[in-house]
Parts: sequence; C-alpha cells; structure tokens
Amino acid sequence: MLIASQMEPTYARRVYPCFDEPAMKATFNIRIIHDPSYVALSNMPAIDVSEVKDENGSLWTVTTFNTSLKMSTYLTAFVICDFDYVTRTERGNEIRIWARKEAIKNGYLNYALNITGPIFSFLEDILNVSYPLPKTDLVALPDFGAGGMENWGLMIFQEASLMNLPSDEFTSRKAMIALIVSHELGHQWFGNLVTMNWWNDLWLNEGLASYFEYLGATFVEPKLSLDKIFYAHVVQPVLREDSEIARSLSESEDKIKGSFPLMSLFDNITYSKGASITWMLSGFLTEKLFIRALTSYLKEFSFSNANQDDLWTYIQMVIDAQDEVHLPAPVKQIMDSWTCQNGFPVLTLNLTTGTVRQEQFFNKKNRKSTDSYNNTWIIPISWMRNGSSQPLTWLDKSSKMFPEMQVSESEYDWILLNVNLSGYYRVNYDQLNLKRLARLLENDPKAIPAVSRFQLIDDVFALTDFGYVPIETALELTKYLAREDELFIWNVVLLNLIPDSLESTLKNHEVYPLLKKYLLKRMLPIYHYYAGFIRQNADALEDDYFAQAYLEKLMATACWLGLQDCLDLSSELFAKWRDNPEYKIPFLIRRTVCCYGVAVGSDKEWNFVWERYNHTDSVEEDEDVLLYAMSCAKESWLLHRYLQYGLSDTLFSSNCTSVIILHVVTKDIGHRIAWEFVTENWPLLSQGYGHELLHDVLKVMGRFVKTDVQIQELQVFYNATLEEDEREAITMLLESAKLENIERRKLLIKVANWLEKNVDD
Repeated sequence: MLIASQMEPTYARRVYPCFDEPAMKATFNIRIIHDPSYVALSNMPAIDVSEVKDENGSLWTVTTFNTSLKMSTYLTAFVICDFDYVTRTERGNEIRIWARKEAIKNGYLNYALNITGPIFSFLEDILNVSYPLPKTDLVALPDFGAGGMENWGLMIFQEASLMNLPSDEFTSRKAMIALIVSHELGHQWFGNLVTMNWWNDLWLNEGLASYFEYLGATFVEPKLSLDKIFYAHVVQPVLREDSEIARSLSESEDKIKGSFPLMSLFDNITYSKGASITWMLSGFLTEKLFIRALTSYLKEFSFSNANQDDLWTYIQMVIDAQDEVHLPAPVKQIMDSWTCQNGFPVLTLNLTTGTVRQEQFFNKKNRKSTDSYNNTWIIPISWMRNGSSQPLTWLDKSSKMFPEMQVSESEYDWILLNVNLSGYYRVNYDQLNLKRLARLLENDPKAIPAVSRFQLIDDVFALTDFGYVPIETALELTKYLAREDELFIWNVVLLNLIPDSLESTLKNHEVYPLLKKYLLKRMLPIYHYYAGFIRQNADALEDDYFAQAYLEKLMATACWLGLQDCLDLSSELFAKWRDNPEYKIPFLIRRTVCCYGVAVGSDKEWNFVWERYNHTDSVEEDEDVLLYAMSCAKESWLLHRYLQYGLSDTLFSSNCTSVIILHVVTKDIGHRIAWEFVTENWPLLSQGYGHELLHDVLKVMGRFVKTDVQIQELQVFYNATLEEDEREAITMLLESAKLENIERRKLLIKVANWLEKNVDD
C-alpha cells in the first residue's frame, strides 16, 4: 500500500478546500492520521507523533508536521509509505531518499544521494540565496505519472528516474538521474521560492529549472560536455518542433483562463524553448550579469509571485548599473520578441553585400497565401570569420548591412554565424559561403567548433525540409564525414538521411545501393574506432556519454547498409551469448546485435532468443530487446510463426501481441505479412486491442502507400471494421501519407542523381 499526492496544476482543491491559485500563498499546518505500520511524510519535518483509537478500538498514528513556509497550494504534498531511506546532511539540510526496502538495501539510491547535496550547494552558491527548509525528502515511487515533481521539501520521482545499479558505471544512466534531480532542485528556487503569478508564465518555473538542470548535472558529472549535450537534448529537438506549433512561450493571462487545459502548457515549448531562450539571454548578458540579476529577482520576490516583466525589470536594473555590456534596446523589448511571438527566425546571408535579413522560419512547401509571417526579432549574432571570433553584433530590424561581413574573392575567407548556438534561430548561408564551408570541412573539420558543425548540418537539412534550399545543398555538407569523429554529429546526419521510419522503404529503392557505397566509405573510420572498443573492452566507453546515446544508431546503420564487418561482429557477439547465456552483450549495441544475430542466422538463432524471452528472470528492458530481435528474422515463415505465437495467451502477456505486430509491420519483408495477419485474425485482435491497434498498424502501412489502388486495398478492410468517422480519419491519414510518399520519391530521385555523381569522390 502506498499513497502519494500530485497537486500541480489544480488538484489541491480535490484534497482540501482552498483558493487553488499559484499567487494565493499561505502557510499550511498538516496533520495525517494513518496506519501505525506506515510512515507519513509532508513538506515540513514531523514535530509530533501520537496515537489515537477509533470507535472500533483500532489504533492509529497521528503525525503532525511543522507549519510550512508561505507557499502555493500546488506545492503541498504528502506520502504515506512503508519505505526505507538513506540519508546525509549537507549544510544543515537533512536529505533523505526514500524507496522500496530492497532497493535501499541493494544500494540503488546511493548515486542519487551522492549528488543531491552537492547540487543543492552548487545552486545555493551560484544563486547566492540559501535554501530555507531544514529538511528535504526525495521519494522514489514504483509508478508516477511525471518524471519528477518539485514539491517543496518533499520531491516525488518515478523510481526509474532515481535508481542506478551500484555496478553500473555508465555515464548515460547517471546523467539521466543527475538531470532529473537537478531539474527538481532548480525548482526549489524557481517555482517554490518565487512562483509565477499565473500559469501563462509557467516558463519562469520550467524554462529556468530546465536551464539550471544542465548546469547542475554537468557540475556533478563533469565528463558531460555542457554545450554539446544542451544542444543535442534541448535546442535541436525544440527547433524541430517550434516551427510547427502555433503557440508563443508566454501567453496573455486572459487566454489561459476558464476552461483552458492547463496540462497542455507542460510541453516542450515551455521547458526546452524556455531553457533555450534563457541560454541565449545568459549568453548576450554574460553569465556574471545574468546570475546577478537572478539573485536580486529571487531576493525581491521570495515567498511571493512574479511575472515575466518582473524578471525583465530586474535584468534591466543590473544592465543600467554597469557599462561593459551594451544592448541595442531595452531588455523587455528584446526578450518579448522571443517570448511573446510564435516560432523563431531564420537569418539569410548574402556575403557579397554583407546583408543579413530575417524572416519567420516556416514550411514553404505548405504555406497558404493567407498566412502572414511578418514577425521580427531582436537577434544577437555571435560570429566568427576564418576561425577567429568577432564581437557580438545585433540584427534589430528585418534586414541590415554589415560591411564587416562582406567576404573577399579568396575561397579561404569564410564566415560562421550563431557560433556555439548562442541564439535560438537557424542560419541560411548563400551558396558562396556554403561552398567555402564545405571545402573547409573537407580540409580541416576541426576549424569549426563541434557544436557549430552539428548546427550547420541540422540547419541545412531543416532548410531543405521546409523548402528553403535544395537537398543537393545539404548533401554537399556530408562529403567531409570521413573526417568526422563526433558521434552526436553523425547521429544528426543519420537521422536526416535514414530516419528510423524510412529504413524499410529505403531498402526497396534505387537509392539504397548508392547510399550504401557513399555512406559506408565515410562511416568506416568512426565505425572501426568504436568496433575496436566493442571487441576489446566495451567498458572503456563508460565515460563516453554520446557513445551510450548514439552508438546504437551508427551500428544499426552500418549493419543495415550491409557492412560485412558489422554483420560479422553481430554474429560473433550473438554466438558468444548463445554459447554462454550468462555473457552480456555490451548494452550500447545490444538491440542491434540481437537483431542482426537473428537476421543473418537461421531458426536456431531465432529459437534461442525465444527461449531467453521465456526465461522468467529477464528484466523489462531485456524483454523489449528480445521482442524486437525476433521481428528481425529474414525468413517469412519465422515471422508468420512469431505472429501466431503472439496470439496465444499462454505465451505472452496480452500487451505483447500489439508490440509484436508493430515490430513486424515496420520491417521490409514484414509489413505484408503483418497486414495479412491482422486482417485474418481481426475478430480476435479487436476484442483485445480495439481500434487503437488498427490505427497504429495502418499508420505504419501508410509508409508503403504510393498509389490509390494500394489505399483502396487497405480501405476494403477498414471500411468493414471501423465506424464512419474513424474511416474518414484513416482515409485522410493514408491520403496524406500517399502524397508524402510521392514527394519523397521525387526527393529520393534527386538524392540518387546527386549520389551517382558524387559516389566516387
């Protein structure tokens, strides 16, 4: 038995009568009556534990807690559990981490305990504001809707977000724990001590906590590179999303009133765009002035509330009191252009004239003539010329001439904008500069900082997707890749060239042999570098965060492209495991090794995986890898048998059937087999899964649809099984998939033509 609360945003009113709004702060006296065999926790320390009898004569425990500080209702919390804890005190703050007894006993919470105190001290020191509570509890729940919740003095987490096996030295797992803990600790200042006035400024909580999350985590795990991980985790994904979403970071208060679904504000815009804008702000103010402003903002609004303008005012005060940093406009005017407008800008350069112009980044391929995109931003431009950094400059109107950005005739004269991601925007270079940058990358890739190489490639592919530049332009920037040794850059290239969703369709296309020849040639150096570690000593990669995050994709791509060494390596490691089931395939590439072990093997390999799956002691993540691996079989009878097994209740827990079907349907030989299986067994499947499964299967089938005849073939089936409104929705989905596929075909023909010409370079 376990009881835990989650009040944010508006659930406190369901627990006790209150004015449940963030600005209505109060002090709380909490008392909990509970079964004596459990412990009760709340925001404050317990000051009294007594006993009381009910009318049946049963004994109950009454735990009374100290009066809370002045705080918002959504941060009040309680947990009633029979957990154990580990504890240590940091600067008088008693930190306890609670979890299931065996997890505590096995030391699974030790890592979290070791970093919590140091991150607390780091934040206190950098912000120069003390943590006001005498104790802090972190509770790991077996099941919790969110990753974590920052309740003041009683933070609640999903168990998986806090636990680490003491034997697991790999940075990726530690990094995840450090990031989540650091995020919730950041809230103790941004959110708990100073709270946004109303939910429309939620980013003042979440954006700032997400920014400090990365500072705190890289402080306790210094092997993580702050700018690389921030770009790859935060900025790049949200830039991909922000261009499509019609919502600004800060909305007007009137808009977020009444029946507005507040939960919808807890999204990537609030968290990641909020953090990216904060990063940019800290960059052009300098970290010193930014932190100085935050300190005075926190001190002024402690135990009360603030809105976005209050933050701008305190930054402005710091700017006005010094004369090192000069801004082109008031802080409010600069920052409102980023927080009150949708989307973000793309800068277009003409280096012959030195002109830079801005426009909102939008998808030109499906622009309606009625859409008006006339937003302008006040944009900080950090830039370098021929490898040396230039003074920060600003673009504060729609276009402007920068004489210092005119380049000479010399092909060695090049310019790079938005260096190390100091601004939240994309850059569209003219052909002249792109040619020079491509040449530079081929001769000396390290002349461009790693984060800027990542940006360059990510920007040019995004510009291609949205119709700003032709695909050939993006491909020119991939020629140098044989000299690229950063996995996080390779990852963004592969996600653009071979998205996971296209693997199965690209296989059946004339572009495949060309891609194979072109990419393998460039992948060999980095592939062999890492394959060497995998063969000799995979543990040597335990500090290489990006190897843990991205090696799998590199390896899977090498095998998918048919690189013999990759297939051999998979077979070797798979055979080792088959001979000795205790052997652990390096977890960095387990999924790929198991998949290709089955793919290049026979039914013997398949049966071995099936046996392992039925071994009761496999943990959940192993099961997922094994279920996936069995769908990699290259013989259609094995896939048929697998799907049949999936139907049987005795062999699988019911939710696995749909997982199996979805694994098989995404494979190049599997999609027809899975579709036939679904249609033949529909009466049975629909009882267990209803229409959701059919939706998911049809979505994947959509990747293979190129003609109306193919749509009609699918329609015959779902017209007979779905309600009218669902039929219409699916037909629209398939229609748009068909158009996308036709467009993609045109694109792939261009890619194939370009590769024909460049494959031997």
